[in-house]
Amino acid sequence: MKSKNNKIHSSFAALVLTFTVTPSYADELPEPASNQDYYYDGAPSRNLINLGQSLFFDKIMSGNKNISCATCHNPLLASSDGLSLGVGEGGEGLGRYRTTGEGADAVESRIGRHAPQLYNLGAKEFEKLNWNGIHQVDADLPGGLNLPSGLTTPIGLNDVLAGQSLFPIVNLNEMLGDAGENDIVALVTQDDDRFPRLWNAYVDRLKAIPEYVSLFMAAFDDVNSEDDIGIQHFGNAVSAFQGFAFRSDNSAFDQYLRGNTAAMTDKQISGMELFYGEAGCSTCHSGTFQTDHEFHGIAMPQVGPGAEAAFPFEDRGRAEVTGSPEDWAKFRTPSLRNVWITAPYGHSGAYGTLRKIVEHHLDPITSLENYNANQLILPKDDVLDATDLDGYNDATLRQTIIDANELEPVELTRAEINDLLEFLRALTDWNVLNQEWMIPDSVPSGLPVRD
Repeated sequence: MKSKNNKIHSSFAALVLTFTVTPSYADELPEPASNQDYYYDGAPSRNLINLGQSLFFDKIMSGNKNISCATCHNPLLASSDGLSLGVGEGGEGLGRYRTTGEGADAVESRIGRHAPQLYNLGAKEFEKLNWNGIHQVDADLPGGLNLPSGLTTPIGLNDVLAGQSLFPIVNLNEMLGDAGENDIVALVTQDDDRFPRLWNAYVDRLKAIPEYVSLFMAAFDDVNSEDDIGIQHFGNAVSAFQGFAFRSDNSAFDQYLRGNTAAMTDKQISGMELFYGEAGCSTCHSGTFQTDHEFHGIAMPQVGPGAEAAFPFEDRGRAEVTGSPEDWAKFRTPSLRNVWITAPYGHSGAYGTLRKIVEHHLDPITSLENYNANQLILPKDDVLDATDLDGYNDATLRQTIIDANELEPVELTRAEINDLLEFLRALTDWNVLNQEWMIPDSVPSGLPVRD
């Protein structure tokens, strides 16, 4: 029989145990993701998914019918292309085997920014898309979206991901093609109606394919004939497919948040404590998907042509949207889900390994000043290679990037960095390595899928 003192001692021990297993960073941990976090409660209709899947993989939605959304956002390449900067219309091959093309059809420029991963973009909290947030939710505007198309933005887009999907297909370097190459690019003008003109030309292509007409009619209640199909239906279908197919919330970290504390190793838990504590990562990489959805300057090296013709070899970042000098060289905080497998990193793909981008965050200015471009993953091209580092080597621009930096140096031991990396590994949903299922054997246009 236990004594009263033993009972008191046992109760005290229980209180101590409770205290010791409630770490100081516990309040920083997010709630686990649930179906309600996603559009359609995570379950779009099968007909909508099927249509979006075909459109995502069909080259009919490019000017020269030679590139699809999946070319740069390949499900077998962690929803990106594995390159620092993508090679759009005119390139050949997939992923790291992609080339800049040959002869008159060769690309004239790399894509200005790294192709971002698509994981969890079907979650409602992603209200600003692209590295600079140029596609964003705005409840004060008709249709609730602020897009580059302004007042010509079609009504009926369900979400910002649907809106974003309308623009790669009308971008010359990404999917549209050069002047004189196809029937759609021939419609390019600088007047206010240029976007609807291009979108309608694509829709006319879809209307001419009976299988697509049937798919649209099955997916949308307001489509009863080919005449009812609009570009908003394309956007909504592609968005629904991406939100469903690239949902990724079953990592070891997710399991830990759902109560399975054995899902993460001791090193991963130690790294989590650093992430939400001393290392300060969660200051920006907060919330369910490790992003605050804001824009920050972290002294990332500028590589490649930049995103705007008016600012060659520079990248204004958020300032492209706001016009404010204070936003120059600030970029959207990326989600860290599956970051272990989504190299390269940064808006310019400047860092080829996860360790290098983590070390950059710990001392951005030193990292920028000592940047080694050998880690860039780019298809060799004698013409483009000669200018890839023009932005980085521009002392004035580099100072602008330095002045925009918000991060103070953080000192961590190598062992602590290793633990931090282990936590980032715990953000990996390994199911994404088995996504062959989403690639269709064929698409309604009859164009090839797997080249």
